[in-house]
Amino acid sequence: MVHPNEALFGGEKPFPLIPACEHFAGSEKLILKALALQDSIGPVFDITCDCEDGAASGFEREHAEMIVSVLNSDTNKHKMAGARIHDYTHPSWRQDIDILVGGAGNVLSYITIPKCTDFVQASEMISYIQEVAKKNHVSRKIPIHILIETHGALKQVCEIAKLPWLQVLDFGLMDFVSAHHGAIPASAMRSPGQFEHRLLARAKAEVVAAALANGVVPAHNVTLDLKNVETTYNDASRARNEFGFLRMWSIYPTQIQAIVDAMKPNYDEVSDAANILLAAQAVNWGPIQYAGELHDRATYRYFWEILQKAKLTNVAISDEANTAFFSA
Repeated sequence: MVHPNEALFGGEKPFPLIPACEHFAGSEKLILKALALQDSIGPVFDITCDCEDGAASGFEREHAEMIVSVLNSDTNKHKMAGARIHDYTHPSWRQDIDILVGGAGNVLSYITIPKCTDFVQASEMISYIQEVAKKNHVSRKIPIHILIETHGALKQVCEIAKLPWLQVLDFGLMDFVSAHHGAIPASAMRSPGQFEHRLLARAKAEVVAAALANGVVPAHNVTLDLKNVETTYNDASRARNEFGFLRMWSIYPTQIQAIVDAMKPNYDEVSDAANILLAAQAVNWGPIQYAGELHDRATYRYFWEILQKAKLTNVAISDEANTAFFSA
C-alpha cells in the first residue's frame, strides 16, 4: 500500500505538522518542569527555552549554556524543545546562536527570532544560524520561527515568510500594541479587544495569510489571564476558527491543554478523514465516493493533514488507520 506522503505530494513540500501549543519557559526550574509535564501528558506541545526574557543581564552566556545542557540531557525525552534568542539589537544574539547551535544543533527543535524590524535583519540572522550549523557539522535544517511584532516586520511579512528554513510566523501582540504609542488601548492586549480592534485584526490576518501562502505555520500570541482556563480556550478557539492560526503560545502550564483542546480537529472529521484515506489507499489514490460525495487527491491532502493533526493532539484514530498510516 502506498503511503499518503508518497502518493499526495510528489516532490512538493508538505506543510509543517507541528504541535498546536508552544509553551514558553525561562528559568532552568521552569524548563525542567515543562519537560516533566511533556513527559507526563505526552508530546502534544513544544517547549521554548527563552534566552531573550529568561536570561538575567550579564549572564546571557551561562543561560544559553544551561539550555544546551538541559536539551542534551535525558530529561529532554521527546526532543520537542527549541529556544528563543535575543533580538538583533542585543549584543548577545550571535553568542546565543554559537552556543545553542554549536552545543545542541542536532536536538534543537527550532530557533525563535524576536523583534525583527525588516527582512534584512531576519535574513542576516538566519544566514548566521546556517553558517554556525555548517561550521559545527550540523547537517539538518534547523527550523526557524520569526516573531512579527513591529511595524517594519508586518510591512514586509510576505517577504519574511519566504526566508529559508522558516517553519513558523509568530504574532507578538504586546510589543505590537506598544509600538502604536497609545493609539491602541491596553485593553486590546486582552479579549475581546485583541480580536476586534481593527489594527490588530488586520495585523493578525496579514500574518496568517502570509504564513499560509508560503507553507509556514501561523502562531498566535499568549493569553495574559494565566489561570482562567476558559479564557485561554476561548482565545485559542477564536484564533483558530476566526483567523486561521494553527498554533498558540502558552506561558502557564494550565494553558497548555486548553490550547490543545481548542485547536485539535473535530472527532467526526477525523473519523471521516480516516475512512476516506483508507478507501483511497485501497484504490491506489484514485477518485472515490464517500457518503455520496466525490473525493480525489485534492481532498485527500486536506484529510491527511487532519489525520496527522489528530495524531499530534491525541484525538482517537481507528486501529486500521493507525496501522495503515502511522505504524512505521
